[in-house]
Amino acid sequence: MNKAVKQTVLFSTVSFSLLGAGLSTAQTNTDSADKNKKVENIVVTGQRQAYQGDFAPLEIPQAELKIDTKTLVDAGAVDLTDALDLSASIARQNNFGGLWNSFAIRGFVGDENLPSNYLVNGFNAGRGFGGPRDLSGVEAVEVLKGPRAALFGRGEPGGTINLITKRATMARGGELRLSAGSFDTYRGDIDWNTTLSDAIAIRLVGFYEDAKSYRDTIETNKQGFSPSFVWHLNNNSQLNYELEYSHQEIPFDRGVVAIDGKLGKLPESRFLGEPGDGPIETDVLGHQLEYQYTFNDSWSALLGMNLRDTSLEGYATENGFGEVSKDGEFNRFRRYRDYDASYQVLRGEISGEFDTAGLRHRLIIGIDADEFENDQLLLRIRGDQYINVYNPVYGAYPLPEPNQTQTNQVETQKSNGIYLQDQISLSDKLDIRIGARYDDYSQTLKNRGNYFENEQSTTTKQTESRLSPQLGLVYALNPSFTLYSSYGENFRPLSGGDADGNGHEPNQSTSIEAGLKFDLNEGRVVGTATVFKVEQDNILTVDENWNSLAIGQAESEGFELDLNGQLTSDLSLWASYAYVDAKTTNDFYDPNFGYEITAGSPLLNIPEHQLSLQLVQQWFVAGKALDLGGGLVYVGERNGYFGQDFELPSYTTVRLFSAYDLTQAIELRLEVNNLFDETYYPNSFSDTWVQPGAPRNFRISSSFKF
Repeated sequence: MNKAVKQTVLFSTVSFSLLGAGLSTAQTNTDSADKNKKVENIVVTGQRQAYQGDFAPLEIPQAELKIDTKTLVDAGAVDLTDALDLSASIARQNNFGGLWNSFAIRGFVGDENLPSNYLVNGFNAGRGFGGPRDLSGVEAVEVLKGPRAALFGRGEPGGTINLITKRATMARGGELRLSAGSFDTYRGDIDWNTTLSDAIAIRLVGFYEDAKSYRDTIETNKQGFSPSFVWHLNNNSQLNYELEYSHQEIPFDRGVVAIDGKLGKLPESRFLGEPGDGPIETDVLGHQLEYQYTFNDSWSALLGMNLRDTSLEGYATENGFGEVSKDGEFNRFRRYRDYDASYQVLRGEISGEFDTAGLRHRLIIGIDADEFENDQLLLRIRGDQYINVYNPVYGAYPLPEPNQTQTNQVETQKSNGIYLQDQISLSDKLDIRIGARYDDYSQTLKNRGNYFENEQSTTTKQTESRLSPQLGLVYALNPSFTLYSSYGENFRPLSGGDADGNGHEPNQSTSIEAGLKFDLNEGRVVGTATVFKVEQDNILTVDENWNSLAIGQAESEGFELDLNGQLTSDLSLWASYAYVDAKTTNDFYDPNFGYEITAGSPLLNIPEHQLSLQLVQQWFVAGKALDLGGGLVYVGERNGYFGQDFELPSYTTVRLFSAYDLTQAIELRLEVNNLFDETYYPNSFSDTWVQPGAPRNFRISSSFKF
């Protein structure tokens, strides 16, 4: 295959689009008095994304989708859930009362008791309890479909989400954005980048948001800060550091209930918890440090470290699982949670290319080690905690103190891995990719006792070794079209233990996919059409005493089409469609709700059909750019209660926006979401935990570039 343009990620180039015109990415300004001084210019080297190597999109034998900054802004995406709505391959899942991101890729979700994992600049970083991820410090979102364990190690069977952050570059400038919207929502974002010398730059990114909600009594407060610096040590090496801090206060909200199996009998605003519980508080403090060394045009090395601590703490009165009486009485229970998690990752990687026997090899080889500690205390109290769903009276009784220990454990997962991938060009048209990763994994589970087990305390440990292979094939029909196919295996360690306190065999999956990639209009329009099938074993369920069991099996198969780019110089298109058939493949008993699950049952919250569209047309008014755009998200019917005949209805939401450049530095933007005020339900866990979507709402914002 002909050598394509290198896909090295240049953060300085990306920064230009954020910080405005007139910013130089390869030089610094000097005072007139210094013009005659001899200054040694340092060449800005590009930063490679870990695990990804040096490949153009058409050369990769797996489906991928990159959501860039402009697309995120045009879609009005503020948090990760908003961004992932742009990919039809991703379905929303139970979001734990609004406290974390949970999503399924190609029909499969991870552990329902933990947030969905994602990567940050190639590092595992989504695990933990830091609240929903805000996009303030995010440059782009990559949807890497299919299993990636051959490089990344542990992961989700349907694919991986990678966040590319806003890092310091050799540029000067910034942007301040202020916005106000429906439900008394007010937000401010700042992004400022400057150089300290010819070799050092810093970038300060942060946000603050205060908002009420379409949900009664709900108020949230969020803030975050993501500073970073880059130090170009010389022409061959650079050092990057970034910090992640956030603090969020979010009331726990299980949503609405279906009455007699029917949704819509309660308004979307009806909150069934207790405002007196106060918010759940989540915190994140993370550090990421990377050193890159470029040996020559063909070879480079990357060393990295990631440390991340998260916590979640607070009270919540939650919807119960009983029925609503004829007069509207509904019982609830109250919980107290104190969760802490820490994650540490070390990684070293070398990538490059060489020729042997007339064949071109592009090689990635590396080692990594990580440790995840998950400390959970969950207390509960049940009893007569009734509320009338038609006429709720909050604070009708003193809130009881939870006194039953439901979970009290600390789990430590450790993994050491070595991986290798080689993509070999057998001819100008044909590439083959082979690779594998070996992981040595251990889990230590200390159960400090709960009332189901008569306060017994146990400590168990298990070790596992896993080999995760991959195989891919890419054939270039011509410079604009390639055919590809791939096979991969994936594993994901399972949290928790069985009735004896022992850990579980990891979740194991296999995947095969094939498709067509295309690059049209001189690279301005790109797309992928894919068919796939994923099978997995050892899916967690629980027994009658709420001890976990790994007995489930499932499969997912379907078709995807992604298309985006500039149709003309003034018209851009974003389109993503997916057909996904995800179902169980064995019979088992699920004591979550006490039902027999038969083979062929649809998986929770997975629509067969999903579509995301966005069109943006640009005009010039009075010599200034005016963008008018619109988009829609269609989600088909989904199973809303595993093992039961309860479906969430399909829905379509429509969004319009306009953006006008008042000056080169000032932009005004107006957005209308859910234009037709459709009542919809994005996800559920049962018929008493159903999340309603937001009604029609507005947002106006102004940005100032400096």
